[in-house]
Amino acid sequence: MIDLKYLQNNFDEASTKLQKKDVDTATLKNLQTLFASLKSANAALEASKAEQNSMSKLFGQYMREGKDITELKAKVDANKEAMVPLQEKAKEAEEALYSIALAIPNFPDDSVPEGADEEDNVELIKVLEPRNFDFEPKEHWDLAEKNGWIDFERGVKLAKSRFSVLRGDAARLERALINFFLDTNRERGFEELCVPFMNNAAMLQGTGQLPKFEDDLFKIEDEDLYLIPTAEVPLTNMYHDEILAEIDLPVLMTGYTPCFRKEAGSAGRDTRGMIRQHQFDKVEMVAIAHPDNSDEVFDMMVQNASDILTALGLPHRVVELCGGDLGFSAAKTIDLEVWLPGQNKYREISSISNTRDFQARRAKIRFKDGKKNRLVHTLNGSALAVGRTLIAIMENYQNEDGTIEIPEVLKKYI
Repeated sequence: MIDLKYLQNNFDEASTKLQKKDVDTATLKNLQTLFASLKSANAALEASKAEQNSMSKLFGQYMREGKDITELKAKVDANKEAMVPLQEKAKEAEEALYSIALAIPNFPDDSVPEGADEEDNVELIKVLEPRNFDFEPKEHWDLAEKNGWIDFERGVKLAKSRFSVLRGDAARLERALINFFLDTNRERGFEELCVPFMNNAAMLQGTGQLPKFEDDLFKIEDEDLYLIPTAEVPLTNMYHDEILAEIDLPVLMTGYTPCFRKEAGSAGRDTRGMIRQHQFDKVEMVAIAHPDNSDEVFDMMVQNASDILTALGLPHRVVELCGGDLGFSAAKTIDLEVWLPGQNKYREISSISNTRDFQARRAKIRFKDGKKNRLVHTLNGSALAVGRTLIAIMENYQNEDGTIEIPEVLKKYI
């Protein structure tokens, strides 16, 4: 959650930042009204408390001096009763402000480029040159049919559209990729964790999926549980409402999970093939960092994801997201986009974000800085989306007859 004190004390500056993320003026004006209501309610409550304290001191003085306290006691009791609705009003104003604030996105970093959508993102660098084919490269669904690797029809039969079944060598390659990603991350200092694939609402609120994106989540009926949309949720919330020692920072974690998303806002997009599924595998990196060096950790995570793609021999580019394309919790995001020759375009395969203290404030993740508790910075990123990596290998390593080579680094896993 955003720093409400900063928003209140620097409203114009904060509003300008939020408009970079396309937060509408009406929402910001509503926040300003709620701030005024809370300030007024707290002022009335504090005045009543001050009067109560003053009368309580006088009450003690009267008792010591043997004076008649009947009238004073009546005033004290009346003021105590009058405080009850004032307390309720202040509580309601605070809850209303908090409810709106939960749906407000994170402030983007000042360095984030201006822009409305993905068309305004900024390419930073290309890594590896795409292969020159002497034949027309096929898309992954054609290669899947040729090799019997992906069964789309039975995926729909077993569940519904946007589910698929990997068969034979594709299933083995998926498993090999997961192991390769986890091993690489572990070698870079990330602790490997195996976490629940369902989390409760408090955890999803902590990382920002709730309440704003509830429509994109699969909820378990009659349970306070949701299927996770990403391992970012359980990994970040490992330290929910905890205070870490400064010496233990950064905490680096990685884990494999399936991810479940309704893809509520993607009607008509990538309906063919395996690019956008309701269930997909991903290996995630999460870091809990000291505010002073979270940028350094961020750069390391971007480089790690890029190194994995390079080791697989997959051409990719590094892109900085503009304000309009930035995710809800992110202050800054770098996407890695892999080259898909069948589609003749780069497609996102990893998204790495620094959320600063946005998630930490919601999840109450702090560290001990001397005698004071401070909020950590949390970071997350894919290393990598497994299904999309499988697709990239299929398209980049295809032969003219439709057969597919295996990248050298994966051969020891298969």
